[in-house]
Amino acid sequence: MAGGGIREIKQRIKSVQSTSQITKAMKMMAAAKLRRSQERAEASRPYAEKMRDVVMSIAAGTGGSKHPMLQARPVKKTGYVIITSDRGFAGGYNGNLLRMLTKSIKERHTSKDQYTIIVLGGKGYNFLSKREHPIAESEVGLSDTPNYGDIKDIARKAVNLFAEGEIDELYLVYNKFISAISQEPTEVRLLPLASVEKAENAPTYDFEPSAEEVLADLLPKYAETLIFSALLDAKASEQGARMTAMGSATDNANEMIEKYTLIYNRARQAAITQEISEIVSGASALE
Repeated sequence: MAGGGIREIKQRIKSVQSTSQITKAMKMMAAAKLRRSQERAEASRPYAEKMRDVVMSIAAGTGGSKHPMLQARPVKKTGYVIITSDRGFAGGYNGNLLRMLTKSIKERHTSKDQYTIIVLGGKGYNFLSKREHPIAESEVGLSDTPNYGDIKDIARKAVNLFAEGEIDELYLVYNKFISAISQEPTEVRLLPLASVEKAENAPTYDFEPSAEEVLADLLPKYAETLIFSALLDAKASEQGARMTAMGSATDNANEMIEKYTLIYNRARQAAITQEISEIVSGASALE
């Protein structure tokens, strides 16, 4: 192999080594963020579950199933809240989720007038806006460790769309965190809320001013809490997906380095052999 070919292989090895260093660093960053995100996601669940117990207990004891947020009605328009990431390098994290949403829309609707979408995350917004899907609200640039205040307004708008009758059902589409290497694209119906069932041995509460007024105030907050809890789950899933993707990229880069190094060594050996051969031939010609 000519000297130029050897230099090209050497440059390629350096390039892949640089890529490997970057992907390895990104994997380590994602692993650190994953731990914090997972802790926050797990910490939010008891609160959401306790609020659900309180809401269901009040509703079951007061005939709360008559509340508009608990009543199903003929579906003329559907709302979707989808939670994607703002950045890539996360494998199929966003693609799988957006395919799920697109499939649901095709199965349920024949016109863009029949649905609207609320988007959290730049990747989802870019994908959906380019395809001219109706977007009611969007929020991009969220922190990797979001607080409730970061999405309070958009969560409230999503709930108000249902409460004010602009939509007749609301779905939440996000990646559910299973483990560091497993995230499950999930679609759940957020509104109307599930049927009211009071748990066995549930505690009895006294309310002021009245159970009905407390329920009317709690139901929107409960729905907003479910959106925030899903966001925390999605953030943990995002870091898990990114850690896995960057780990695979690093492994692939290392395999490429080994492959090119072997090719480089063989080329060097061939070049040296050729040089020796030329020297020997030249010496023989002078005899």
